Amino acid sequence: MDEPKGTEEEARHGESTAPPAFAAAVEALRAARLRPQVEVEATRAPQRLAPYAYALEAAVVDGDDDLADGRLVLLHDPAGHDAWRGTFRLVTLVRAELEPEMAADPLLPDVCWSWLTGALQARGLTYGEASGTVTRAGSHYFGGLSARPPASQIEIRASWTPREGLGGVPDTAAHLASWCDLLAQVAGLPPAAPGDASIVSLPQRRGPQSR
Repeated sequence: MDEPKGTEEEARHGESTAPPAFAAAVEALRAARLRPQVEVEATRAPQRLAPYAYALEAAVVDGDDDLADGRLVLLHDPAGHDAWRGTFRLVTLVRAELEPEMAADPLLPDVCWSWLTGALQARGLTYGEASGTVTRAGSHYFGGLSARPPASQIEIRASWTPREGLGGVPDTAAHLASWCDLLAQVAGLPPAAPGDASIVSLPQRRGPQSR
């Protein structure tokens, strides 16, 4: 999930020979409509997880601040994968800074995992074999950095198998929208109002922050 960022042209490389189901799933990702606070762009996909892969990175932006960021990778193995119980898999990383009061909540990991599953269920999506981790970390600063207040972060790493529909193609646009709902929730944004969406653009922006 931490391979270097590539260009949109690199992300498209090899798609001319990709199976039709994978090509259709990728095209649906590109055409998805998302809430405007989430900036999305294509990035270089990992090369060794599956025969075919496509990756997006996103940030929830408020002015000059990134409130949350992450990466979503679509994997496809036409032969199927025993662990996936399907031919497609979605893999994600989401991370954000936390308020100290929230970071101290002992139920925070369970709550964050419920945000992921709840975002999928809220859009009526069927999925299987979900797994992942929720990691909470704190930073205290010393010496020349002692003026900085303590900081806390949350990181969600997860993967799940989307249900395949007509032609063996999962509804990747809906899964992307639910993932953006998760990003927005982790960032502390209110739920999107009806019609509060815009066509996804792929602006040039810095990648997820190193922490």
